[in-house]
Amino acid sequence: MINNKKSLIYKIHVRVGDEVKIIAGKDKGKIGEVTKILKKKHQVIVKGVNLKIKHIKPARENESGQIQQNEFPIDSSNVMLYSQNNKVSSRIEYVFEEKTGRKIRRLKKNQEILK
Repeated sequence: MINNKKSLIYKIHVRVGDEVKIIAGKDKGKIGEVTKILKKKHQVIVKGVNLKIKHIKPARENESGQIQQNEFPIDSSNVMLYSQNNKVSSRIEYVFEEKTGRKIRRLKKNQEILK
């Protein structure tokens, strides 16, 4: 029997460039900007959060090895949108703009409209 499972692509509530607050995990309470979204894995990469050290071997004999600090992905359910103006983290809601009829994103706690 052939297993025809498709990889699910989840809807993620944040976008690249959004300011988010980490609400769970070892970096709980940290604030950063979303730099990349991995939809198939339901994960996001946040600038300055979930840093891990990676040792790189030298490519040639005359080179020396390196130690790099990289940002690794975290699950998107562990981040919440953050407002720098009001210093509050909130869930998101989608509403239609009255003038243009466009769908916009806005924070539930303080009704701040996101870009």
